[in-house]
Amino acid sequence: MFEIIMRSLEDTENFALKLAELLEAQDTITLEGDLGAGKTTFTKALAKGLGVTRTVNSPTFTIIKQYEGRLPFNHLDVYRLAESDEDLGWDELFYGDAVSVVEWAHLIEQDLPRERLAIEIYRIGDNERRFVLTPNGERYEALCEELMK
Repeated sequence: MFEIIMRSLEDTENFALKLAELLEAQDTITLEGDLGAGKTTFTKALAKGLGVTRTVNSPTFTIIKQYEGRLPFNHLDVYRLAESDEDLGWDELFYGDAVSVVEWAHLIEQDLPRERLAIEIYRIGDNERRFVLTPNGERYEALCEELMK
């Protein structure tokens, strides 16, 4: 487990940009945090780092939005799936050629890849956030080690 304090929106954006440089096809990042914690802000910066030029916003009502960049990018907000057992083609999403970010990931825990980077975001001030990164698998351990340099 790794912890980072982001003291500003710029810190969060810089961290997301650095992470984006290290991502590869089939990488999955899960995001947890209260409303307003900064999940979408982080995701927008990550998408920018992946070369996405379209406007990225929360897919709350559509569940999945897909974008093109250096790598295809899937942005999922599964909040509305809390009471659903619906299979939305998870294998194609997670094991295709895209990077995937899943907000409210605990709601589809059984459908997620076992190996992934879990990020929890805690609001500790107006612009301050505590990021807790939990790597699941060797790839994500190495990725976190590289991020912390």
